[in-house]
Amino acid sequence: MNLTLYAVNAFIVLDTDGHRVLAKYYSPKGRMQLGDPDPNKGLQTLKEQRAFEKGLFAKTKKPGGDITLYDGHLAVYRHSLDLIFYVLGGPQENELMLYSALSAFMEAINLLLRNQVEKRAVLENLDCVILCLDETIDDGIIVETDSTTIGSRVSRPRADSTDIVINEQTILNAYQTVKEKMQQRIGQL
Repeated sequence: MNLTLYAVNAFIVLDTDGHRVLAKYYSPKGRMQLGDPDPNKGLQTLKEQRAFEKGLFAKTKKPGGDITLYDGHLAVYRHSLDLIFYVLGGPQENELMLYSALSAFMEAINLLLRNQVEKRAVLENLDCVILCLDETIDDGIIVETDSTTIGSRVSRPRADSTDIVINEQTILNAYQTVKEKMQQRIGQL
């Protein structure tokens, strides 16, 4: 019986030219303690990561597919206008679970960015995107696959609708109230 958690080795966002927009590589500590080899061995330095991303992009740049095996990593990916989103796992990982995590992340980002998932919007809202990623994948473990839950945890709080709205009418009402109170006070003297 397999009692391991679904692990992600990396999450990568590349633009349509193959340049990195966002990349997060995970090294599962629990596996390393069990004596399993590091799944990201050979991807420790920036140079190695860039070379890996270049080869991954070359293999997946054409839309149409959504899963591939590249350099010992199971890559699940989705295209979105001028970006490609990748979730990488080990070759033994459940591709449906990886795809479910990617889909939930993409739908949450779609909600937060109001259907404008493009490079400019992602860079302008990078804080929300990274928070969304952290709500989906925590230290390489998939923790949430419900897009509405992810989006609600990340969304910025709205202004309280019960706050007093100050406009010309309320200022005029306040002036009239103060005027009436002053007239009553003067009349009492």
